[in-house]
Amino acid sequence: MKFKFLEHTADIKFQAQGVSLDKMFENAGLALIKSMFEEKVKAKKKENFKIQGQDLESLLYNFLEEFLFLFEAKGFLASKIKVKMSKDKKSLEAEIQGDDAKNYKIHTHIKAITYNEMFVKQQGKNWVCQVVLDI
Repeated sequence: MKFKFLEHTADIKFQAQGVSLDKMFENAGLALIKSMFEEKVKAKKKENFKIQGQDLESLLYNFLEEFLFLFEAKGFLASKIKVKMSKDKKSLEAEIQGDDAKNYKIHTHIKAITYNEMFVKQQGKNWVCQVVLDI
């Protein structure tokens, strides 16, 4: 399981996991995109970004916020995500492939990423995160 959607009264909640922090972040980004669009997004363009955070939760928040920024400001929708975490786990570099959002039909508008019920933790050999999206 890369990610799964959980019950929530008014918003969208998901958990993403990976065998590494990099993979968990990649899968969290894919879950965010899947919550907005159901169809498969083509990998026609590339975007790169670097972000920082004070801890893993703020890094995850900032990472997901970047996807909303790319969507809202540049009309960019991700399809493939490659993350490289820094050794201190307070910054990361991401290479994103995707397409123009205008080529796809949005089914849910995400207003914001929230810290509500958010966590990032290691469970056994895997990393797991939980995120609630304000819709």
